[in-house]
Order: sequence, then C-alpha cells, then structure tokens
Amino acid sequence: MTGLVETFEASLDDLDVTRARTTPDGLEEALRESVVEPVVGAPLPFGGLSLPDWIPTHPTPRELQEARTGVTGVGGGIAEYGTLIVQSRPGGDEPVSLYPERHVAVLRASDLVAGVPEALSVLGEEFAAGRDSAVFATGMSATADMGEAVRGVHGPREVHVVIVEDETAGESTDTLEDGGAER
Repeated sequence: MTGLVETFEASLDDLDVTRARTTPDGLEEALRESVVEPVVGAPLPFGGLSLPDWIPTHPTPRELQEARTGVTGVGGGIAEYGTLIVQSRPGGDEPVSLYPERHVAVLRASDLVAGVPEALSVLGEEFAAGRDSAVFATGMSATADMGEAVRGVHGPREVHVVIVEDETAGESTDTLEDGGAER
C-alpha cells in the first residue's frame, strides 16, 4: 500500500493539489489545518470515521452558499492520476464537493487503486449492487474553452486531500462504499 500512497501523493503534487496524511485519531486536527471557514460537510461513508461536530454535515442552502470549504469522504482514489472517486450519496456529497471554492476530500489509504482498470473493476461491482453514480475528479476544476485556462468554473478552485492511514491498508476487502469486494 505504501507504494500506492506515494504514487498518489506524487500525482497530487503534479496537479498542484495539496495533501496531508494522518491517522484516524489525527483526522480532526488535519481537518482544522485544511479548511477555510465557513465550512460544510457531508457525512463520511466510512465505518469508524466521522467529521467533527464543528463541521455541519447537513448544510442548509444558505450554509452551502456561504461556505468557502466543503468536506466530503471520497470512495476511492486512482494513484496513477491523483484522481478522486466522488460517489453520489444521500448525504449530499456532490454539492458539498463542487459548490464551495475549496474541496477537502477525506480518503482512506486502503481505498487507493493503481489505475483506471482497477477502479472500473471496483466500480463495476458497486454499480451491480445498485450504487451507480460516481464522478472521477482529477485536480481542481478548469476550462480553456474560450481562451486562457480558468480554474473553478465547474467546481472547486482548490482541492486538498486528507489521506487517512487505516489498519486495513494493503489488505483491504472493502468496496468503495461499504464492504465486500476484494482489492
């Protein structure tokens, strides 16, 4: 797993995406150092991890509109590209990850895969189980459709990833959402 984490971190560096690595016990401190207030979040999809109480996880439309940072858990990461797999969940992950100018993505190290074929294999199992919506997000939003590159047009201007080292890294049997598929 260490090789995947290092590859992922190098890919994030190439994308100018900031990052932090922490343990489950250090998550709150890592988040405090990663957010710009005001902040909103979506409930984390991982057993045993949750956002601290100071991050509202069911934001009102007004809180979402005023937020400078959105914090979500992501279902996986593709090490080769520094890509985050943001899944559609009832907790409102898409608006929280796309609307504020800064997205802080919480990713378990054990949810990293090497490349797109491995991600598609895991997602195929997710889709077969009825969890069939995911976005591959690589870096911050940008477009050059009408001239110079502009960041933040279709989503966040800044992305920060908090990689949570977990006991199962390297031997995970979790799927992207809630368990069952081998990696």
